[in-house]
Amino acid sequence: LDAGSENGYRGYFLTFMIAYLRDFGVNFSFIAESFETTVPWSNVLMVCESVKRRVKETCVQAGIKTEPFVSCRVTQLYDTGACLYFYFGFSWKGVRDPVGTFTLVEDAAREEILALGGSLSHHHGVGKHRQRWLKPQISEPGFEALASVKA
Repeated sequence: LDAGSENGYRGYFLTFMIAYLRDFGVNFSFIAESFETTVPWSNVLMVCESVKRRVKETCVQAGIKTEPFVSCRVTQLYDTGACLYFYFGFSWKGVRDPVGTFTLVEDAAREEILALGGSLSHHHGVGKHRQRWLKPQISEPGFEALASVKA
């Protein structure tokens, strides 16, 4: 299947736009971020569509007045599934707590991913931002092994 190179160029453009122009957008009341997951092949389309829908619904519930930007693309392929890379952003003009609202939206997206069998992260790691979901995702011995490596 030759899908051409155009989608890859679009993906790199989005990576640049989100990662390097994020601070610029804040000056214009726009907040954005990217996040990723891995999912089995059987769930790729469902996770992509469901997470995009959940982001939009959560933005509406949070009182965001304009339609958010949300996209999904497949970035890595594996025998058992794929890495999905999401970008989302919204105008926080008129929102009382932009950071809290942003966290609410991103957390809703992460909850949707996990409910549909996606991983907590792919290559971004867990870090402080996602640590509350770590323990439920791995076994107690697994968690202890990670803790001992970090000790």
